[in-house]
Amino acid sequence: MDSELTLSLSIDIGGTFTDFTLHDTATGELKVHKALTSPDDPSRALIQGLREMLEEVGVSPEQLRLVVHSTTLATNSIIERKGAKTALLTTKGFRDILEFGRERIYDMHDLHARFPDPIVPRHLRIEVSERIDRDGLTLSPLDLDEAATAVEALAEQGVESIAVSLLHAYRSPDHERALKGVIDSRQPSLSVSLSSEAAPVINEYERTSTVAADAYIKPAVSRYIQGVERDLSELGYGGQLLVMHSAGGVLSADAASERPIRLLESGPAAGALAAGFYSEMLGEPDLISLDMGGTTAKTCVIEGGQPSQSNGIEVARVHRFKSGSGLPILIPVLDLIEIGSGGGSIAHLDNLGLLRVGPQSAGASPGPACYALGGTQPTVTDANLLLGYLNPAYFLGGRMTLDTNAAQSALDTLGSEMGMDAVGAAWGVYSVVTENMAAAARIHIIGRNKDPRNYSIVAFGGAGPAHACEVARILGATNVVVPLGAGVTAALGCLAAPLSFENIRSMPGLLEQSDWDAVNRAFAEMESLGRGMLTNAGVSDSDVTLTASADMRLQGQIHEINVPVPFGPLSGSDVEGISADFHEIYQELYSRRNLSLPIEVQNWRLLVSGPQPSLELQQQEAAGSTGVNAALKGTRRAYFANAHGPNQGGFVDCPIYDRYTLPVGVSLEGPAIVEEAEATTIIRPGDSASVDGWLNLRIRVSGG
Repeated sequence: MDSELTLSLSIDIGGTFTDFTLHDTATGELKVHKALTSPDDPSRALIQGLREMLEEVGVSPEQLRLVVHSTTLATNSIIERKGAKTALLTTKGFRDILEFGRERIYDMHDLHARFPDPIVPRHLRIEVSERIDRDGLTLSPLDLDEAATAVEALAEQGVESIAVSLLHAYRSPDHERALKGVIDSRQPSLSVSLSSEAAPVINEYERTSTVAADAYIKPAVSRYIQGVERDLSELGYGGQLLVMHSAGGVLSADAASERPIRLLESGPAAGALAAGFYSEMLGEPDLISLDMGGTTAKTCVIEGGQPSQSNGIEVARVHRFKSGSGLPILIPVLDLIEIGSGGGSIAHLDNLGLLRVGPQSAGASPGPACYALGGTQPTVTDANLLLGYLNPAYFLGGRMTLDTNAAQSALDTLGSEMGMDAVGAAWGVYSVVTENMAAAARIHIIGRNKDPRNYSIVAFGGAGPAHACEVARILGATNVVVPLGAGVTAALGCLAAPLSFENIRSMPGLLEQSDWDAVNRAFAEMESLGRGMLTNAGVSDSDVTLTASADMRLQGQIHEINVPVPFGPLSGSDVEGISADFHEIYQELYSRRNLSLPIEVQNWRLLVSGPQPSLELQQQEAAGSTGVNAALKGTRRAYFANAHGPNQGGFVDCPIYDRYTLPVGVSLEGPAIVEEAEATTIIRPGDSASVDGWLNLRIRVSGG
């Protein structure tokens, strides 16, 4: 990166919109842009939107010091089953591990509970003769001739990618590496993923599921990233392309292409990281993020300025919100809850005649009915337009005009099914989607033994500010923060992410009986691997930070908790301190501690990070006696639940304010609507708002 250049660009591709932020590290100035996503080829909207933005601000690609990108391509490839034709090589006797799974039914009341089809069909799952025991010792050598025959047979069937998952490869990767050597020598054009690299953990089902998914998406993700790099280069950009990964850091383009499974939650992670940035900037260490875009809404708990983390996720669930109904993926991720509640979520009646919103979405194509791009089904955006919340002439800052008649028609049809008019149906849609988000957030927060009433909400995404105050009221939260440029805030999160990579080694056993020499060797290997990846991305060795932790549990339990451990040579003398930290975290999570049971360690982890990027936003000074009327654009009829008294909803003349001319320090009372190009903020009757020095809207939510 050229130290003389000061402009950093971030790009976040979502299901409906592609968002851009341009940040000047010298001045803190921030410019934003939004464009419709091109689902058939996401890079098309990326490059077109980039050109539009740079032309608007008068900047050439040569002036950019850095480009950071988050994407949903990896997730969508699995959900839509548009990945490569993939095979699996596994130990003899373990061909069907992908279908056996854990042999648990995720819904005990559903006798016909379905599971997602395995990534690799059975006829492409091939067994090889080899065996390594749980201690990493070779019981039976790998039959190289048999392996070569299998590889040739798979190539003849048109396989593009091969996943390799051998029993106990987490303890010894020798046989997996030998298999890769066979594949590379016989069929060098085939993509290869090893479980000992993708997820070197003991859980053979989850490890195999993870490496199969990695192999499945690897060719497409690699081509995509290489294509974006090429397009940026042709535009004149000469710097690095960094890609957001699921744990809240970034990888070099080469590392992202090599480990695409780490990109599964790339886009949502960027939003959570943005919330963490605002938490630190505002001096509010405990926040709930509400990131509501065009397709989904995501919530993350921010504590101590940091997003909470998890060691795995599920993708491609048969029942989107039922844990256990999807494919398990063991990668470090930010701990988010995601629901199908976005601006494009489709409203419909279920088999019982009840109103449901989502999880199906109109996306960018054909989009909501009001986009006039071919969509006819009623969506959240259509409802918000009919309720008067959106300005049909100012969507995307006037670059797109919304069709009110089309929204009216779509909601008329829904309303007739419900026995009410279009406005009643629109309010029903707004209420249901808001209750859905609040319920999901409540479960997520209470599940962490926290009280949502003690948290502020930072709301962003194109639709988040329109629903945030009502979500806060339902949760009992009293403070909402809406950043300037809320519609593209998730993209800003990309610029807050350091280069980082977390490695893991499974060494199950009692903490007190750990083989400390083996543990220290594992940490040394993980450090060497992580430092190598960061060095290749341009990070100097002196700027690397190492953070060690362990996944631990009480003996006999199933689920682990992650506990920080000292980095450096560990020994038996560290057991007392590590145990104390475990019990403290355990009590915080479960409000109890059990000192009578020994502690088990499942995995040791090492996070290798580069320096934290410099990201500061420009502060504004108070504008003296300038009042709120300077930003008044006019009024519009808007619907509120208690507009005419308790339980007496209706339309009222609502003042409309221009977000860009609201001065620092000004206050306004609800009901009010604040418009900016990428998002609209709804302030309910009884609520109040002010503008802080960073031009954030700070909303005080009433209980009514």
